[in-house]
Amino acid sequence: MRTTLDIDDNLLKQAKQLAAREHTSLTRLIEEGLAARLRSTERPPAEPARIRLPVFAGQGGLQPHIRDAKRHEAMLDALDDVDDVR
Repeated sequence: MRTTLDIDDNLLKQAKQLAAREHTSLTRLIEEGLAARLRSTERPPAEPARIRLPVFAGQGGLQPHIRDAKRHEAMLDALDDVDDVR
């Protein structure tokens, strides 16, 4: 199909030089550029890479003297006990 395009003079000059260096036609160069642009818009956006967080798989847990971890007072009391030891 034939069509008419209004292309910036400097851009057209650069495109002709590139086509000559690559031993191809200006038409082919424009087709390749347009096809590449269309392909880039058809791709779904890439999902961001998932970050894997480290997971502690060892043994342990709360210290035996912490009886009720659901109460923040028990945790604060345990901290006081640690401060007394230091």
